Amino acid sequence: MTDNPASLFEPLAQRLRPRNLDEFIGQKHLLGPGKLLRLLYERGQVASLILWGPPGVGKTSLARLLTQKAKADYVEFSAVLSGIKDVREVVEKARKARAALNRPTVLFVDEIHRFNKAQQDAFLPHVESGLITLIGATTENPSFEIIAALISRTRVLVLEPLTKNELEDLVKMALTDETRGLGLLEPKIEPLALELLIESSGGDARSLLNALELASGLARPDASGQRIITVGVIEESVQRKAWRYDKGGEEHYNLISALHKSLRDSDPDGALYWLSRMLEGGEDPVYLLRRMIRFASEDVGLADPLSLMLGISALESYRLLGSPEGDLALAHLAVHLACAPKSNAVYKAFAAARGDARKFGPLPVPLHIRNAPTKLMKDLGYGQGYQYAHDFEDAQVDQGHLPPELQDREYYLPTQRGREKAIADFLDSRRERLKTLRQKNDPGPKKP
Repeated sequence: MTDNPASLFEPLAQRLRPRNLDEFIGQKHLLGPGKLLRLLYERGQVASLILWGPPGVGKTSLARLLTQKAKADYVEFSAVLSGIKDVREVVEKARKARAALNRPTVLFVDEIHRFNKAQQDAFLPHVESGLITLIGATTENPSFEIIAALISRTRVLVLEPLTKNELEDLVKMALTDETRGLGLLEPKIEPLALELLIESSGGDARSLLNALELASGLARPDASGQRIITVGVIEESVQRKAWRYDKGGEEHYNLISALHKSLRDSDPDGALYWLSRMLEGGEDPVYLLRRMIRFASEDVGLADPLSLMLGISALESYRLLGSPEGDLALAHLAVHLACAPKSNAVYKAFAAARGDARKFGPLPVPLHIRNAPTKLMKDLGYGQGYQYAHDFEDAQVDQGHLPPELQDREYYLPTQRGREKAIADFLDSRRERLKTLRQKNDPGPKKP
């Protein structure tokens, strides 16, 4: 950006594009010391890349900065508006630039996933020969949207949504920069208004700056002449009401309690509502997923073993898609957990077993189930009398596995709900089998 006053007619998001990598906010995993893009930038090099990430995280800015530092020709076009003819023209200009000036050409393609296979194929020979350096930007998974041959000739880099702290830094820069930002207006933003602005942006810097610029124009000076950006102004700018939700306070715990109890009471409608309330209030979806995964272990348990696996799958789905697409995975999990059979039998059994472990201390392992890798251990009786289950009918053996002090303990008492009914039937059958074995092996009282 130049400091020409005419640039002030550009949108704030355009004016605040970083002029160098030190001004770039976010993507520390790619731009930190010793990281790939930092090294390329410092060495004045550029490579063919696919930048995959949500909107407003700096894909275009990164392409421009790398090209500028490498002193390469920069050609930018959108896959929505351009076709193979445009690619051919770029290739011809690149040939001339290399022949006349020995200068590389970087072709930046925004929304590259919108090119069809034939259009993507047109890049291949020129990327492979090095005539052009391709930097593609996409919000879609390259594995599904970009041909394998093109992916193999580029490096796919994943960009992440900006964090709350990074967005706060961006707002501070916008409000104080008098040349490119809003500093000449000297606006101030209320803390709750800042929270709403950040939450409504979804990690998108462009969306945040557009809303901030609109809000600064709507804000009216107070009695002292200070232009204050209030919650009401932000609500009007983003067309969204601020929810009463303190993620660190009582309301947070009230809502998570309501979600948890709706799941436990098998009410999918209540679960979906409280889940939605927390998401709309800006709660971290990963936090909600962690709580539901814990619920799958504690309140559903082995009555439905699938619930825990679905929880992990939902977490991976959200990490892959992000918001808003990934939010649906939370809804799927919430409905499944609400409708699943419930059992806390494993939870109670684990608590009882840990209680005994703490109460009785380090009781020795019975000799017959100790490992005996050495002759000395065998001579000391380690493993003596151990019965290998697979050598017996139905893999059932009559031998204890608890220390003598705890021999009669039964920690796990499965319910008759869901999958646990089958487990309960198995354990009942096992007990009957062991009882039969004991009676068979018991010679009875000796005759006088």
